[in-house]
Amino acid sequence: MNIVVCVKAVPSTTEVKMDPKTNTIVRDGKQAVVNPFDASALEVALRLKDEHAAAGEKTCVTCVSMGIPASERLLRDCIARGADAGLLLTDRAFAGADTLATAYALTCGIKALPAAPDLIVCGKMAVDGDTAQIGPELGGAFGVPCVAGVSEVVSMEDGALTLRRDSDEGSELVRVCLPCVITVSKDVASLRMPSICGVRAGEAARIDVLSAETAGADPARCGLAGSPTQVVRSFVPERDHVSERIEGTAAEQAARLANIVRGME
Repeated sequence: MNIVVCVKAVPSTTEVKMDPKTNTIVRDGKQAVVNPFDASALEVALRLKDEHAAAGEKTCVTCVSMGIPASERLLRDCIARGADAGLLLTDRAFAGADTLATAYALTCGIKALPAAPDLIVCGKMAVDGDTAQIGPELGGAFGVPCVAGVSEVVSMEDGALTLRRDSDEGSELVRVCLPCVITVSKDVASLRMPSICGVRAGEAARIDVLSAETAGADPARCGLAGSPTQVVRSFVPERDHVSERIEGTAAEQAARLANIVRGME
């Protein structure tokens, strides 16, 4: 069985700061880490790998990332924790990509792997973007079903996964046949710590690196050129804290409050 885990490098902070002069997000000085949702996705893949190993079946877990060359360090960390291989897509042509162009680049990279994946696992979203679009877009690119917001992998048998997913309507059990794509919540699993042997394996591992050309990607569908959406401006919303004391009887207060609410419409 072949499992692909998509991982993204994000700043190692949950505190968002804006530069008031340029209205841009400040990222300097923050070491990149694996997106927490993607870390949970990796642990889900590793647990499936362990279950297959216990049953005498072989499973290969490959981590795929699109980012700057320094992202190779994070892929080595994934291998140290139990992944079997890493693939990095890095090229200036990928810069400025929105979710559609990112999903396209990841699709090209996954198709370049030696074997087609039976399962693609993604984090539900990235903490620096919150779009939650990459997983479903990969499902559409590969023409396979996608189950989003998975909170528990209940079982995998007979070529199908039984999953628990959360939605606005509550929790539900879903059975989906392989191949498929799933996106997982951050609380689905906590990523294991690497062992000493794992760290050594990660340092010695070969990380495959592909550019847009070697991945067979169409330049017109990569980076800014392939992004139908762009961030025009980022800013901190202005907040106004104004209070008003309402005097009078209960009926008079209710009438005044009703008028205030109507004025907010």
